[in-house]
Amino acid sequence: MPLDARDKEGRSPPHMKLVSGNSNRPLAEAISNYLKIPLTKGQVRRFADLEIFVEIQENVRGQDVFVLQSTSFPANDNLMELLILIDALKRASARRVTAVIPYFGYARQDRKPGPRTPISAKLVANLIERAGTDRVLTLDLHAGQIQGFFDIPTDNLFAAPVMTRDIQETLGTENLVVVSPDVGGVVRARALAKRVDAPIAICDKRRERPGESEVMNVIGDVKGKRAILIDDIVDSGGTLCNAAEALLKNGATEVSAYITHGVLSGGAVSRIQNSRLKSLVVTDSILPTEAVRAAKNIRLLPIAPLIGEAILRTSREESVSSLFY
Repeated sequence: MPLDARDKEGRSPPHMKLVSGNSNRPLAEAISNYLKIPLTKGQVRRFADLEIFVEIQENVRGQDVFVLQSTSFPANDNLMELLILIDALKRASARRVTAVIPYFGYARQDRKPGPRTPISAKLVANLIERAGTDRVLTLDLHAGQIQGFFDIPTDNLFAAPVMTRDIQETLGTENLVVVSPDVGGVVRARALAKRVDAPIAICDKRRERPGESEVMNVIGDVKGKRAILIDDIVDSGGTLCNAAEALLKNGATEVSAYITHGVLSGGAVSRIQNSRLKSLVVTDSILPTEAVRAAKNIRLLPIAPLIGEAILRTSREESVSSLFY
């Protein structure tokens, strides 16, 4: 990936603007530095009753604008910020507005698991689209079918290349096994395993009886190997810690985890710190808390170069998928 978004004459891509909400300002600034394009001046503040007020303080008429905003905690506030920013830009005559959503909240509600339950991911997709968004750029959607919830172009980036490079630099590729913490993540695990040339294994999570703790059955050979758990989201951390315990009981010599989105709610950080995980590596798609930064076995993986390169290619009408092949 180029380290400078400018052309050989040192010029920034024409007609491109970057606008940031408040969900993850450090990530927005890192993307801005990568592209060497300053963040557009603007104001996002709250009235006394916490209503959101947005003012774009630069001319964006005819511009190709990228709005940087994860819909992470507090999810509803950050989602409303995103919608209002998009509306402000469309009313200011931006030529095209791309919503860059590194972490797409409500993605875990992508189907009806029971009667009288919502498909919130579809509702959020409708809201983003109706606000005036022209296209969406996101990272490691919890469910790939969410791309189809939008009727506008939607690019789903993958953190696998960034994780692969980090694994090669910090762990090496000798004697590894890539493990999915559940059956639903097998495709993701297989993709990473192919990149690091390692076999895969699966943790099958079952609850034998109501009220009893879950039992993790390991499918595949992990004995004598260094295990790498791979998933898109870590929230409470319970499944991840149980999977690590099961892998060690089945003969793995050590267990590390690579997760794209570190939600890490409630007592998750403490749970991870007290677990037998050697390390948990999460991208900075979600603004890390002080507890996450202070945890000795949790490490942040910068994702700004990947997102920045995808933004640049989108603006230049170049291939984004070629980043991953």
